[in-house]
Amino acid sequence: MGNVTRKPVHLEAQGPKGDRQSMWEAIRKLHKSGEPITVRRVWEMGAEWGPRGRVRDYIVGLSAAGYLRELSREPGKTVGYELANDCGVDAPRVRKDGSEVTQGRGREQMWRTVKIIGEFTSRELAQAASTPAHEVAELTAKDYCLMLAGAGYLTITRQGSPGVPARYRLVPSRWTGPRAPMIQRLKQLYDPNTGEVVYRRHAIAEGGE
Repeated sequence: MGNVTRKPVHLEAQGPKGDRQSMWEAIRKLHKSGEPITVRRVWEMGAEWGPRGRVRDYIVGLSAAGYLRELSREPGKTVGYELANDCGVDAPRVRKDGSEVTQGRGREQMWRTVKIIGEFTSRELAQAASTPAHEVAELTAKDYCLMLAGAGYLTITRQGSPGVPARYRLVPSRWTGPRAPMIQRLKQLYDPNTGEVVYRRHAIAEGGE
């Protein structure tokens, strides 16, 4: 794969230590060790994350959504929390007000689907990955398939031609984990399971998330 690089992603906001997943893992570690969950402690467990305010916003959102419960709140004192709803290893996707973040949900649904669907076209993937709560557009699925194939996650079992869509299948050895590889603005594919940019492509006008 000539377009593959094994260097860590260079944008901190999208790097392995800069996302809500890392913060969630720190929260669960504090809970397991019996320590109070505070903004400072979560931030200290990954100093390269950047602004402490980002950690604070996520913790406030988790509290508003019922995942965390306040232990104490006194003027001038650090607010401590406990984990009230441990939903598992995947970080809850919440905003500061506790509402759910839906951006990227279609990508996650497609990534789960490619593992179980067998051979498929982008249209079939979009249909299989869609749910009543979140429909996946065919153009979104097409762009995601192209990026996954370019990075070697999918093999092309039938080349596309005018009027005949390409068919794909997951390469079993390239299933890196449950977190969906994401297309970044620079038209590169970042795999949060490995913390690597696995594919880069020249920007072209295609549909996608």
